[in-house]
Amino acid sequence: MKTTNARPQTTIEDNWQERALRAEALLEETKKEIAYLKAQVRLLTAKRFGASRERTPENTSQLTLFADAFNEAEASAEPFSPEPDLTQVKGYQRKRRKGQRDELLQGLPENVIEYRLSEEEMVCPSCGHARHIMGQEVHRELRIVPAQFWVDVHVQYVYSCRHCEQHSDSHESCVVTAPRPKRAIPNSVASPSVVAYIMEQKFVMGSPLYRQEQEWERRGIHLTRQTMSNWLLYCAEHWLDPIYQRMKAHLLKRDIIQADETTLKVLNEAGKAAESKSYMWLYRSGREGPGIVLYEYQPDRRGCRPQEFLRGFQGFLQTDGYAGYNQVENVIRVGCWSHARREFDEAIKASGTKGRHSKAREGMEFCNKLFRLEREWQDLSPADRYEQRLIHSQPVLEDFLAWLHATREDVLEKSHLGQAITYCLNQWEPLTAFLRDGRLEIDNNRSERSIKPFVIARKNFLFCITPKGAQASAVIFSIIETAKENGLKPFEYLEWLLSQLPNATSNDLDQYLPWSDALPDHCRSPKTR
Repeated sequence: MKTTNARPQTTIEDNWQERALRAEALLEETKKEIAYLKAQVRLLTAKRFGASRERTPENTSQLTLFADAFNEAEASAEPFSPEPDLTQVKGYQRKRRKGQRDELLQGLPENVIEYRLSEEEMVCPSCGHARHIMGQEVHRELRIVPAQFWVDVHVQYVYSCRHCEQHSDSHESCVVTAPRPKRAIPNSVASPSVVAYIMEQKFVMGSPLYRQEQEWERRGIHLTRQTMSNWLLYCAEHWLDPIYQRMKAHLLKRDIIQADETTLKVLNEAGKAAESKSYMWLYRSGREGPGIVLYEYQPDRRGCRPQEFLRGFQGFLQTDGYAGYNQVENVIRVGCWSHARREFDEAIKASGTKGRHSKAREGMEFCNKLFRLEREWQDLSPADRYEQRLIHSQPVLEDFLAWLHATREDVLEKSHLGQAITYCLNQWEPLTAFLRDGRLEIDNNRSERSIKPFVIARKNFLFCITPKGAQASAVIFSIIETAKENGLKPFEYLEWLLSQLPNATSNDLDQYLPWSDALPDHCRSPKTR
């Protein structure tokens, strides 16, 4: 008997059920995608038009402030409460702090201008006797002199001995030229003050070289941007880079380093398109010791870049969550709670709700508790801060971790809240590493503040022409920002360096570092002297 493998015939009703199930699944997926895209639009709108600062009121009851602003009268009204008695309230007057103007002008050079009576006015018209000085009325006025230019003419006198000229066979042996200091840029009209001024204008004030070229032109001096660029490159390579390398050696001896990175456009870079991204890396010291801020240009963001720069460093490395830093050896990664908090802040903005009761608000409140505790301990010693963290911060972290695991089950992984939770769980070990040492900070904001001057300046000069120029910019930025970190005036410090280093008689560069006690007082800001 012959048998056949007959397939069960599907009915029209079965086909419709399968199609309906697939359509429902597709509809649910589409709804989720639409909800995510709407949340993304709300987040981008908040970033584009909303306040950039992430701020949460200290009193958590104020979280509903915006939602309840127009309902305040109705919400707090008590129709049957008695009217208060009228009392006289004195008008408010702003209290002027004593000595505020004098404190503002403290440390500045003074030019005393005296106003005296003439000889005729010194005679009293009532009795004819001479008047005498009984007191003074002193008024201080802040005055500014815009940048002025003049030419220093260096004249070297050449001396000779007449006796030797007449009786010696070698006339050259009796000729002596008066010595003068070596120049920062040989065979150039640029003085240390001019180069320091150009550096300050570009790297502190954010004025690109083409704008400076226009400014010099308006003052009657035709100084091209190419010439200024050559001066900056020469001084950065010959005089400032040795100081940079010495600061790097000091930084690598520390056991706490914070790092960050940001993009930079370099036009003429081998093997890369002009519109491609390069990177400026930042490495700096922590809260203790003299501040050291170093920038380094690199053509990419690969993890081998910090690995090479930090070769020989051992200790705590505090960064954001970028995985490239994992390649750095012999370090303990420390995370940033500002980044964790930012994830929940973005989830709140993406949700479109500003109410108090939401999962994103709950996550943010855990972060806020940690920050509030840190503000209470900011004046404590590292040892005391370490003890307080173990007593108070560690329980908050344990509760937060339990909340993360519990909430993760009820939240879509690709939603903004899901991404915030995933970030915290993936970064949990670095995020909790601040418990290990009281000198560690809870966030990486110090390095973000240090990289901000470069980001602001980048908006003005937009790009670098060559990698050599980008690295020279990194060196100059490092010198300037470290100088500011140690209470120095950038222009005066740069001018002093460019005057002293060409004539240095010692190889000991530590005396020229921004935190050296050997620096002259005129390089220091008045409040740090």
